[in-house]
Parts: sequence; structure tokens; C-alpha cells
Amino acid sequence: MTYLLLSILFNSVLFVIIKLFAKYNIDALQALVVNYLVAFLVGLLFIDQKIESFEIIHHNWFKGSLFLGFIFISTFYVTTLTSQLNGLSVASVASKMSVIIPITLGVILYNENLGAIKIFGILLALIAVYFTSKKETGEFQKTPSLFYPIMVFIGAGTIDSSLKYLQTYHVPANQIGLFSTVTFFCAFSVGVLTILFLTIRGQIKFSGRNILGGIALGLPNYFSLYFLVKMLEAKAFESATLFTIHNIAIVIVSTFAGILFFKERISLRNAFGIGLALFALFLVTY
Repeated sequence: MTYLLLSILFNSVLFVIIKLFAKYNIDALQALVVNYLVAFLVGLLFIDQKIESFEIIHHNWFKGSLFLGFIFISTFYVTTLTSQLNGLSVASVASKMSVIIPITLGVILYNENLGAIKIFGILLALIAVYFTSKKETGEFQKTPSLFYPIMVFIGAGTIDSSLKYLQTYHVPANQIGLFSTVTFFCAFSVGVLTILFLTIRGQIKFSGRNILGGIALGLPNYFSLYFLVKMLEAKAFESATLFTIHNIAIVIVSTFAGILFFKERISLRNAFGIGLALFALFLVTY
């Protein structure tokens, strides 16, 4: 339970920092690349085992780290584009609704049983995510494209599902820190290549504020992944229950953080969503 609470906390802190990006006009891609470098360096500080660079590639989870590194930075960037084109609420709903993917795979791959009460609770949780996150009028902004929200949905679901699979079959408990660190380095490498490509095309303008934003994001980002994997390793709940609790709690905490730190107003619809979310949490942990 401790790892679950810490994962929720650090993921919610990420929300606050990302919200500040828009306020201070920080380029998300540049900050993201710096953030992954910082997360990698933080991971090196907390690893209490000797690292052999050439041995890392022989670990069973290394290919998974490469894959996740690409998915991490791609999904984050697409989420940013979705926020700009379709609205922040659409990006949030698409990301948190992706819990359907790991829940489905949990039933298929890990033979997890979902009783009627839990299924009802999960359905209520999905509805609660929509009502709690939705703050803009209308379903979507003027752009008619659903491509980016769909990619956010797939990307976020792929991340959760991949982490669960790797934790179950390939990442030993004593290598969680190493796995997290290597994954962040892979994401950093993908980001550097992307920035080099955009720089050659003259599409990048560097700024010191982007570096500061990335540094601020890097520390909580490392621990958000570390405690998420530790949470899965602890097996306090089945993955379907765990991911539902995790995503709903992040939405609720993030909503209250928005009210406290950004003076966001909570509508009757949002209040209904929060109440529904709390009831859904009771059902899935029943």
C-alpha cells in the first residue's frame, strides 16, 4: 500500500509541474529530454549495486527498456499535442481511460478473476474519470482529429501493460532500480535523436527555462516509475484493481491540486465525478 500511495503522490506532482510548463512557456520536448537525463542520473545515485555496462544488454528486461523508452517519450509528446489541439481534458480522459488495456490483459494473461462488483466498480471508475477531468465546454475543440487522443489512449495503456508484464516475468525485485534507470536512459536517447533531427531542420529554439523545467520534472519522474514497478511487485491487489485505484486516485489528487495551486474551479460535474470515483474505489477494493 505504501508503494501505491507514493506512486500516486509522485505522479500527481508530475501533473503540477507539467501544468507550470504552460504558465512559463516551457517547450515540452526539450524539457522532456532534460527530464529523462536527470531521472537517469538520479537513478544512478540510488542504485546500490555495481553496474556493468556490457552486462546490462544481456538482462531479460533490456529489450523491454528500449521499447518503453521509445513509448515513454512518444506518449508524453503526443499527450502534449492532444492538450494543445483537442484540449487538456481530452488528453487526461484519453490517458486515464487507457486503464481498460491493462485490465483486459490482466484477465487474459494472468487469469485474474473479476467479480460482478469489481466490474461494476471499474465501469463507474471510467465514467468518473470523464466527469472529474472534463473542465472545458463541448466534447472536443475545433479540430476534428481523433488521431492524437487515440494514440494517447494506446500509448498510456501500452506503458502500464508493458510494465506489468516485465515486472511479472523479467524484472527481479533487486533490479527494479536498475531497470528504471536504464529505461529513462533509453527515453533520453530517443529524445536526443529527435532534437538533433529537429535542430538540423531548424525547428528547435533552445532556452534555459526548458532546461530548468526538465530538471524540476526529472526527480519526481524517476520515483513515479520506480514506485509504480515496486507497487506491481508487491502484489497487494490484482492488476485490474491496482490500476483502477492508481488512475482514479491520480485524477482525484490532480483535481484537488489544480484547485489549490492553480485556482481551478470545480464544477458540479467535477464534484459528481469525484463522488463517483470514491464510490468506485470502494467497489473495486471491496
